Amino acid sequence: MQFIRRWSPIVFALALSACASRETVDNVQRDMDEMKTRMFKMEKEIGGMRSEAKEGIDKTFKDFQKEMENLRKGSADLQATLDSTKVDMQVLSGKVDDVRLLAQKPSEDLALLKEDTDRRLTAMEDRLSKLDKNIEELQKATAEAKTKELEQSPDVFYQRGLDTLKGGDTEKAREYFTKFIELFPKHDLTANAHYWLGETYYREKKYDQAILEFQEVIRNYPDKEKVPAAMLKQAMAFKELGDVKSARYVYKKLIDDSPQTDEARIAKEKLKELK
Repeated sequence: MQFIRRWSPIVFALALSACASRETVDNVQRDMDEMKTRMFKMEKEIGGMRSEAKEGIDKTFKDFQKEMENLRKGSADLQATLDSTKVDMQVLSGKVDDVRLLAQKPSEDLALLKEDTDRRLTAMEDRLSKLDKNIEELQKATAEAKTKELEQSPDVFYQRGLDTLKGGDTEKAREYFTKFIELFPKHDLTANAHYWLGETYYREKKYDQAILEFQEVIRNYPDKEKVPAAMLKQAMAFKELGDVKSARYVYKKLIDDSPQTDEARIAKEKLKELK
C-alpha cells in the first residue's frame, strides 16, 4: 500500500508527460503540414511570378530590340541627312567662293578706277592751283599797272569815272571816284569827285549816303565851285526823304551864300514848291 502511494505520483506524472508529448507531436505535425501547405503555395506563387517575370523580360527585350532597330534606322537616316548636308555645304561653299571672286573683281576694278580718278583730280587741282596763282599774279600786276597809270594821269582816271556815270553804271563810277579820292586826296578835282560820288548815291535813291557825300564838299571844300551844286542836291535829297525843314534851310542858305549862281535860281523855284 505504501508502495502504491509512493509510486503513484510518479506514474501520474509520466502519464501526464506522455499525454503532453502526444499533444506536442500533434501540434508539431499540424504546424509542419501548414508549413508544407504554405511552402507549396509559395512555390506555386513563385512559379507564377517567375513565369510573369520571364514573359515581362521577354517582352521588354523584344521592345528593346525594336527600339534599337528604330534607333539604328534613325541613325542611318540621320547619317544620310548629314552626308547630304555636307555635300550641299560643299556646293554652297563653292558657290560662295565663286560669288566672292565675282564680287572682288568689280571691287578691284572700282579701286583702280578710284585711284585713277583721284590721281587725275589731284593733277587737276594742282593745275587749277597754279592757274589761280597765275591769275592772282596777273590781276595784281594789272592792278599795279593801272595804279601807276592812274597816278601818272589823274585827269584821265577822273574822266573815266564821269564817262561811266554818264553811261548809267553808277556802281562802277562810284568805284572810280572812290579810288580817285584815295589816290589823289589833294588834287583839284577831289571836291568834284566827292560831288559825283554823292550823285551816284542820289541816282540810286540812297539819299542818306548822298547827303553825307554832298556835305563832304560843303564842309571840306567851301571855296570850290561845286559847293552850290552840292547844296542844291543835298536839299533835294532832304526833300526826297520828307525832311522839308532841312530842305528849306539848305535852299535858303544856298540862295544867301551864292545868290548869283544858277543853283540859287533853281533853289528859289524849289523853295516855292515846298509846303
